[in-house]
Amino acid sequence: MGKALIIGAGGVAGVAIHKCCQYSEVFDEIMIASRTKAKCDAFAQELAGKTRTRIRTAKVDANNVQELIALIEEFKPDVVLNLALPYQDLTIMDACLATKTHYVDTANYEPEDTAKFEYSWQWAYRERFKEAGICAVLGSGFDPGVTGVFSAYALKHQFDEINYIDILDCNGGDHGYPFATNFNPEINIREVTANGSYWEDGHWVETAPMEIKREYDFKGVGKKDMYLLHHEELESLGINIPGIKRIRFFMTFGQSYLTHLQCLQNVGMTSIEPIDFEGKQIVPLQFLKAVLPDPASLGPRTVGKTNIGCIFQGKKDGKDKTYYLYNICDHQECYREVGSQAISYTTGVPAMIGAALVMTGKWCKPGVYNVEEFDPDPFMDLLNRFGLPWEEDFNPTLVD
Repeated sequence: MGKALIIGAGGVAGVAIHKCCQYSEVFDEIMIASRTKAKCDAFAQELAGKTRTRIRTAKVDANNVQELIALIEEFKPDVVLNLALPYQDLTIMDACLATKTHYVDTANYEPEDTAKFEYSWQWAYRERFKEAGICAVLGSGFDPGVTGVFSAYALKHQFDEINYIDILDCNGGDHGYPFATNFNPEINIREVTANGSYWEDGHWVETAPMEIKREYDFKGVGKKDMYLLHHEELESLGINIPGIKRIRFFMTFGQSYLTHLQCLQNVGMTSIEPIDFEGKQIVPLQFLKAVLPDPASLGPRTVGKTNIGCIFQGKKDGKDKTYYLYNICDHQECYREVGSQAISYTTGVPAMIGAALVMTGKWCKPGVYNVEEFDPDPFMDLLNRFGLPWEEDFNPTLVD
């Protein structure tokens, strides 16, 4: 069918690479590129002889537009799958524009020097991508990603209008460390320590970090404390799902994680402001990232399950209706299949699916789009096929 350039070689990229190689009828050839070529080579060696997909590797600096352009022009991919850092979204989009290549990512742009993430920077590319005749699909991970597809699916098949969405992200896994993050520590901690917010009646309501707490009984996991956070899909869903009155995002955290995080905040280790250390400028959060366990190393020691999904409230045929769409994913099953824990798995699988749908033309139109702006059905079918089967509950417990 075609070729995909995968930029990044971390835990999520590893899952996406494995899944592309399982879908050889679409991915004839992939190139894995990152700043550390040895990581790319390791994936290629691991999969050699196990797939019909041809694998190439390359070194590239995702901050350097000219390097990206040169690599794209040399490989000539049908789509670029951006699994690098959110700081690098715009340079990769610039390279895609220059080469007229389709683009897919999993998280919206975030300036490195400001703990703020929103879609405005990437939405500003809409007209340029449209004029170039290429498609950009934003946020094809799980949250954002699957949560947006779930919303589009619920609207298409279950509701005439959706008024309330609660996104619940539960990680019931245990890695045995006193403190570690399940994805990039720098991005994770910036996200968690920021003010919370939710979308209500057409505007943002801001909260203090971790101010709003609820307990929820998750199927496959049990009762967990969850906290309201700001999350990027609230921004796009508030615009793209008609009838919305309120959208909230909750994520579970254990007490050990919260206690350690509070201590690190108290001593300044989560700051993104540079400080002088022995004559050099360092960013405390980046130093903390260097000493914490690499999320990609957590796979063999993480046990338990995740449960991530959306509770919808709205109307069908004039009657009130509730509906819950979710996925349960087992950490150890993910590790046995692709050598990853479930957090990387639940992001890497949808990343591959988004790229596949662009390559096959099912999700491909000029411009810049969020996932809920496409037909959800082919995405939902591929979730079941590639390891993230979804479940439904027509009488869920609601979040107060």
